[in-house]
Amino acid sequence: MAIIKPNNNTLSAITALPTGLGGKVLQIVNATSTAETVKTDSSTSDTGLTANITPASSSNKVLAFAHIQGVGKDGNGYVTLKLVRGSTDLATFEQRGGDTDTSNTNKVGGCSITFLDSPSSTSATTYKVTVTGNGNSYVQVGDSNPTHSITLMEISA
Repeated sequence: MAIIKPNNNTLSAITALPTGLGGKVLQIVNATSTAETVKTDSSTSDTGLTANITPASSSNKVLAFAHIQGVGKDGNGYVTLKLVRGSTDLATFEQRGGDTDTSNTNKVGGCSITFLDSPSSTSATTYKVTVTGNGNSYVQVGDSNPTHSITLMEISA
């Protein structure tokens, strides 16, 4: 059996992996929340769903998955959910539609957001989900306090 010597080096002389091996999952952070948020105005509020991750390299990416349960609205209200890094909006899910009769409720159930982010940092980084109503009606996130979740995965460059 032949001994293979990468780049004419002995195995003990290899001190680093070759380049081009990106895309590996380096760490996973998960958080959950059972918070309920009710909006009757157009201000923005946290949903209580927050997670922190500290990337090992500023060139690595963070793949974020957020799932919010129990989203609903009355009448002509609509709800906007956003995935936010620090104070930067990354991804938006806006639920509209339904009828304009303010006595009816439109339950969406669950909303998911997936986003591949490049935070360009090695500092602790906070990701969260916020909710904004349109101010015309009642909107709610977390009806009957289900469990919301956020998962952050650091991906090597």
